[in-house]
Amino acid sequence: MTPKKLWIGLAIVMIASFAVLIFYGTEIYRKVPPIPDQIVSADGTVIATGQDIKDGQNVWQSIGGQTVGSIWGHGAYIAPDWTADYLHREAVLLLDELAKKEGKTYKELPDDEQAKYQVLLKKELRTNTFNENKNEIVFSPERAKVQKQLSQYYSRLFMNDPSMSELRDQYAIPQNTIKDSGRMARMNAFFAWSTWVCITERPGDDVTYTNNWPHDEAVGNVPPPSLHLWSGFSVLLLLACVGLLVFYHARNKEEEINEALPLEDPLRNMKPTPSMKATLKYIWVVALLILVQMLAGVITAHYGVEGSGFYGIPLDQFLPQSVSRSWHVQLAIFWIATSWLATGLYIAPAVSGYEPKYQKLGVNVLFGALLIVVLGSLTGQWLGVMQKLGLVDNFLWGHQGYEYVELGRIWQILLLIGLILWLILMVRALLPALRRKDGDRHLLLLFTLSSVAIAMFYGAGLMYGRQTHMAIAEYWRWWVVHLWVEGFFEVFATVVAAFLFTRLGLLRLKSATNAVLFSTIIFLGGGILGTFHHLYFSATPTAVLALGATFSALEIVPLVLIGYEAYQNYQLSKSTKWIQAYKWPIYCFIAMCFWNFLGAGIFGFAINPPIALYYIQGLNTTAVHGHAALFGVYGILGIGLMMFVLRGLYPDRQWNDKLIGWAFWLTNIGLLVMVTISLLPIGIMQSVASIKEGYWYARSAEFMQTDIMHFLRWMRVPGDILLAAGEFLLVVFIIGLKFGWSLKEKR
Repeated sequence: MTPKKLWIGLAIVMIASFAVLIFYGTEIYRKVPPIPDQIVSADGTVIATGQDIKDGQNVWQSIGGQTVGSIWGHGAYIAPDWTADYLHREAVLLLDELAKKEGKTYKELPDDEQAKYQVLLKKELRTNTFNENKNEIVFSPERAKVQKQLSQYYSRLFMNDPSMSELRDQYAIPQNTIKDSGRMARMNAFFAWSTWVCITERPGDDVTYTNNWPHDEAVGNVPPPSLHLWSGFSVLLLLACVGLLVFYHARNKEEEINEALPLEDPLRNMKPTPSMKATLKYIWVVALLILVQMLAGVITAHYGVEGSGFYGIPLDQFLPQSVSRSWHVQLAIFWIATSWLATGLYIAPAVSGYEPKYQKLGVNVLFGALLIVVLGSLTGQWLGVMQKLGLVDNFLWGHQGYEYVELGRIWQILLLIGLILWLILMVRALLPALRRKDGDRHLLLLFTLSSVAIAMFYGAGLMYGRQTHMAIAEYWRWWVVHLWVEGFFEVFATVVAAFLFTRLGLLRLKSATNAVLFSTIIFLGGGILGTFHHLYFSATPTAVLALGATFSALEIVPLVLIGYEAYQNYQLSKSTKWIQAYKWPIYCFIAMCFWNFLGAGIFGFAINPPIALYYIQGLNTTAVHGHAALFGVYGILGIGLMMFVLRGLYPDRQWNDKLIGWAFWLTNIGLLVMVTISLLPIGIMQSVASIKEGYWYARSAEFMQTDIMHFLRWMRVPGDILLAAGEFLLVVFIIGLKFGWSLKEKR
C-alpha cells in the first residue's frame, strides 16, 4: 500500500473518530444527572442546596479528591469508593428505618418479612424523585433521617472524632483532614448527591445513571443486559480483527530490515549543536525526578500498611497519603514527558542539520519554565491538601482532585504554554528537512503531527471549570489521560523508534514508513473512541458504554504482533558490531514491547470489557494495568530515548555495560515482581469479593485489613527493592557519564 493511501486512511480514521467522540460528548452534556437547586425532605425541609453540592465537590477536590478513595470508581485504592460506601451504609440504615416505621426491628424479623422491606428499600432508593418543574430532589422522611446520620458519620471520620482513629488509620486519612464544619457539611452534600446518581434510575429506563454501578444486589444494582451484550460483542470483534490483521500482515509483509547495513555508525561523526548539548540538563532533571517519584511511591505504598505514619514517624501530619500519591503520579508524568521533550529537541536539529538562531536560548528558557511548573504545582498540591487555600485558590494553584491532572489550573496553563513553546522549537528546527521533500518526509510529517498532538491535546484539561458537572469533567479528563498519554504518546513513540532505526541505516525507509503509518491507523482506529471505556459508569448514556466496549477491544489488535516487533528489535541489536553501542536503547525498545503486550494488552483488556470493569473498576487490578502500562511502556521508552540522546552526547567512548545492564534488568524484573506477586493477587481477591458480596465490600476496611491482605501488601517489598535499586543504578550511570565511571575504552 502506498504512503498516499495510508495518509488518506489515517485522515478518515481521525476525522470520523473525533466526530463520533465529540457527538457523544454532547450526549453526555445533554443527559447528565441533574444537580438540583436543592434536595428537600417530603415536608419541605431543605437538606442541601445545589450550591452546597458544587462547593462540596470542590471541598472533596481540595483534600486530594481521587487520591483519597474514589467517586464513581475513579481514584486511589486505600480508602473506599465513597459512593459505594455511602450507598451500602444508606441501605443498611434505611432498612432499619423502614421497619421502625411499622414498629418493628429489621434484624429480628424472619427472612420472609425481611424480604418485604428489601423490596421497599429498592423502590425507595431507585425511584427517581427529581422534580423537574421545581428543580429539586425529594427525599422521604426516612431517607432524610438516614442522610443526617451519614453526614454525622463522615464528619467524625474526616474531622477529629477519637473513636474513628482506627478507621482513619486503615483508610490513611489524617485526623482533621477537613478542619472546618462548614466545609464538611458541603462535602456531605456532594457525597449524598453523587450516591443518589448511582442508585437512581434514569427517566424512562430501568438502569441507574451509572448503568447500575456499583454492584450491590441488596439495592438492585446488578449488571444490566447491555453489559453482557457489549462485552460479548467486544470479544468477538477482537477475535475477528486479530484474524484480519494477521492475514493482512502475512499478505503484505515487507522486510523492513536493511540488508545493506552501514559498515560504521552513520551518526558517529555527527557533531551535537549547542541546543542539542543543552538537552543534557533535561536528562539530569529526569534522573532527579525518577528518584523523588520512587520515594513518593515507597511512602504511598507504605501507607497501605501503616495509614498514619512511616515506620512510627507520624508522617501523615506533614505529608499525607493524598499528597505522596499525587506526587508519585504527577512526577511520573513529568519525568516521562520531559525525557520525550528532550528527545524531540535533540532529534530536530540532528535530522535537519540546521540550528535556528536562538535555539539554545529557547531550549534553556523552556527548561526553566518546566522547573517552575514542576516545583510550583507540587507545592500547590501540598498547600491545597493541607487546607491552606480557599476553594477558588485551591482550584487555581492547589489540587484539582482529578487523577493525572491533579495540578492547579494556573500550572496547567503554564504547562500547556511550555508544550507549545516546545512545539515551536521543534518545528523551526525541522522546517528545512520538511521542505526537502526527500524520502524522510512521511516520517518527518508524522513526527511533526504527533508533536502537535502532544502539545495541543493537553489543552483538553482546560475544557472544564471549577464547578463543572463531574460527568462532564470526567469526559474531558480522559481526553488528557487517554488521548494524550495513552494515544498520541504512543504514536510519537512509534515514529521516533522507526526514525532512529532508519537514521542508523538499520531499517529500509520505505517499508518502515508504511509500517508506521499502518500501525498509527490501527492504533488510533481503536484508541480514539476507546476513550469511552473509561466512562462506562461515570453517569454517561448506554451508547457511550457500547462504543467504549467496541473500540477499546480494537486497541488490543495492534498488540497481537508486538512479539514480532520485539524480535525484530532484538535482531537489530545483533545485526552489526557497531550497533552494540546502541544496545541499551534498543533493549529498552524490546522491553517496551514486552510491557505493551503484558501491561497494556493482557492486563489492559482484562479490565476493559464492561462486565469485567463493572466488578473491578478501581480495584488493585487497575493498579496492575497502571503500573505495567505507564511505567513499563512509557517510562521504559522514556529511559530508552534518554539512552539514545546520551549516546549522541557521549559519542567517543564505550559504556560501562555492567552498570547500565544491572540498572536495566533490576528495573524490569522489579516491576514484574511487584505487579505479579503483590498487586495482582490483591486485585484478584478483591474481584472475587466484589462479585460475591458487592463492590463496597471489596473496598472496605473489613476486607482490606485481613491478615492475608496485610501479607500481600508487604509482598510488594521485594519488587519495590529491586525496582528502586534499578532506578538508583540508572541515575548513578547517568551521573557517571559526566564524571567518568560509566565510560570505558574509546569506540
